[in-house]
Amino acid sequence: MAKIQRALLSVTDKTGIVDFARRLRELGIDLISTGGTARLLRDSGVEVKDVSDVTGFPEMLDGRVKTMHPLITGGILAIRGNADHVRALEAHGIQPIDMVVVNLYQFEKTAAREGVTLEELIENIDIGGPTMIRSAAKNFHDVAVIVSPADYDALYEELRENGGSLLRETRWRLAQKAFRTTADYDAAISARLAQVDGVAALPERLDIHAAKLMDLRYGENPHQSAALYGSHGAGIAGAEQLHGKELSYNNLVDLDAAWQLVNEFTGPATAIIKHTNPAGCAEQESLADSYRQALACDPVSAFGGVIGFNRAVDDETAQEVAKLFVEAIAAPDYSPRALEILKAKKNVRLMKVTAGAESLVIKSISGGYLAQTPDKHHLDRGSTEVKTKRAPTNAEWTALDFAWKVAKHVKSNAIVYARAGQTVGVGAGQMSRVDSVKIGAAKAVLPLAGTVVASDAFFPFPDGVEEAAKNGATAIIQPGGSVRDADVIAAADRLGLAMVFTGVRHFRH
Repeated sequence: MAKIQRALLSVTDKTGIVDFARRLRELGIDLISTGGTARLLRDSGVEVKDVSDVTGFPEMLDGRVKTMHPLITGGILAIRGNADHVRALEAHGIQPIDMVVVNLYQFEKTAAREGVTLEELIENIDIGGPTMIRSAAKNFHDVAVIVSPADYDALYEELRENGGSLLRETRWRLAQKAFRTTADYDAAISARLAQVDGVAALPERLDIHAAKLMDLRYGENPHQSAALYGSHGAGIAGAEQLHGKELSYNNLVDLDAAWQLVNEFTGPATAIIKHTNPAGCAEQESLADSYRQALACDPVSAFGGVIGFNRAVDDETAQEVAKLFVEAIAAPDYSPRALEILKAKKNVRLMKVTAGAESLVIKSISGGYLAQTPDKHHLDRGSTEVKTKRAPTNAEWTALDFAWKVAKHVKSNAIVYARAGQTVGVGAGQMSRVDSVKIGAAKAVLPLAGTVVASDAFFPFPDGVEEAAKNGATAIIQPGGSVRDADVIAAADRLGLAMVFTGVRHFRH
């Protein structure tokens, strides 16, 4: 392990850099630096040499040219065990650089600013930083590259314990992190600049760059490994866990299903999810009432489920939820008393979720990925067609609108029996649509008489409509589009049902 004798420091994020630089000097390491970093170190009493003193050239072109010089890059890239490289250094008076401490212009922070111009984006693209990082990472056998202030303390301790040297394993780990950093940086630039002339619904190239947020105990089953990747701050992936044991893969999938469903509604709403399907959903004047109504749909299946709320959980709602065994809860917030009540249940995971922008829906298949835009369709009554002799009553319209929102979040084939603001029965994931109609009715514990039915896709035969009518439904909403639509409509007329076609399908696989 060769001793580190010379380090180059050039950082945008100056967190901890003064203390780290001071420690490096205590170990006898010479420091060279650039611009604002050099000024900060010098003003803090740390001995440092400017890069311009090394190269003989001043920083120029508004700081665009600082470190891109053979006296810098040569000192980083030279392989110490290569005799030709060593002779070249000696011939040109180049001193080796054994450590590079660099982090980059904060392009993503600039890009996220409202009203940012193309010129501002371009000026915040770092050139010298990635060059130094990649050079040092390529030559990791001889050079340590540090891209994160989070690593300063541990690296100093290793340097101190090893007489100013770092283990090869450490330099390799740092190099891997460095290459990830520049790859993520380039991906962020490419993605943002692609939006300058308008955002394509589906990009020409699908780049998936997501940091590991946490390891999970296992995947869908104990024999499968799993982890959560994403960005901190928004959606279920970025939610803050306020209480409870560690999250599982299935918890996260169900939490996302619950969160997506409740955010369909403008009024206080609750969704109770079991295996990604709604066991109950309701929208009422108060959050507590919406929870009670959602639970009443299928209280047996709700046991051990996941709950989503689109309002901060209040005291009354928390008292009601505390009566049921629940795996996890997603909500925008919790009142102090609600937290106190729910935290009394040792294992329930309480997630505070911030809404985020909807992104592409991506699924992996063998050999590739499928990507689609999110299903953002919202029912516009004016664009629907009443196909039966009888039009829905106002009460039926209200129930149909609610049922249609829920059906969008039920696995196909999807059937939802509902009243205004409350699910009554849900039939999900069946190979035959009429079976979903039957199962939705069989699952119902509330009376079905006077309910409406939403179907995510068309009825291929009249039997589904006939089954719904037999169970007490009075109105149906469906996309239409079957070659037997006329037969289905005739069956609805014969049975006195109102039927509405949306022209929009909501398959969910």
